Amino acid sequence: MRLRRGGGAKAPAPVDWLVVGLGNPGPRYAGTRHNVGFLVADALAARWELPRPRKAFQGLVADGRTGPGGPRVAVLWPQTYMNEAGRSAGPARGALRVPALEQVLVLHDEIDLPFGEVRTRVGGGLAGHNGLKSLRAELGDPGFGRVRIGVGRPDSTDPEIVAAYVLGRFSEPREEVAALVERAGDAAERVVLGGA
Repeated sequence: MRLRRGGGAKAPAPVDWLVVGLGNPGPRYAGTRHNVGFLVADALAARWELPRPRKAFQGLVADGRTGPGGPRVAVLWPQTYMNEAGRSAGPARGALRVPALEQVLVLHDEIDLPFGEVRTRVGGGLAGHNGLKSLRAELGDPGFGRVRIGVGRPDSTDPEIVAAYVLGRFSEPREEVAALVERAGDAAERVVLGGA
C-alpha cells in the first residue's frame, strides 16, 4: 500500500505579526486581572473582524488582515495556563513564519503600572511574570514586543496576597475596565500598523 503525502490540514499562511494575549483558560479565570491580555486579544480580533478562532498550537488562534491592505496578523489565546504560554506561542511563531521576534506582540497584565496605564516596549525584564518567563524560554530570547497593561498592585509584597490579587476579578467599575481594554487595544494596533 502506498502512502499519500500531504494528507490532513494544510500549512497555515504566514503572518506579519503574532499577537499573543496572556491569560488562563476556563470560566474560573474569566474577568480576572491576570486575564486582561485575553480581553484585549478579544477586542482586537473583533476590531479587525477576524474569523472565529480555531484550535491550534495548544491554544485558540484567529488570523486575517487588520483591514484592507493591512498586515496579516494572527491573534493567539494560549490554553496552556499562563506559566506555560510559551509552549503555545513558540510553535505558533514557527508555523506562522513570523519574520522577527519583535513581531511577536504580547498583551499582558502589569502590576508595576497603576490601574489604567498602558505602555509598550520591546524586550526588557520579566518582573517575575510567569507568562513572560515561559515565552522567553520557548522563544529563546526576551526581545519580543509587549503591551504592558496596568492592573495596579495590592498594598503588600506577600507573594500569596499578590497572587490572590492578580487572580481576583477587577474591583474597578466595568466602564473603567472597558476603557483600559480599549486603550491597550489602541496601543497594540499602533505597534502592528507601524505607528508605535
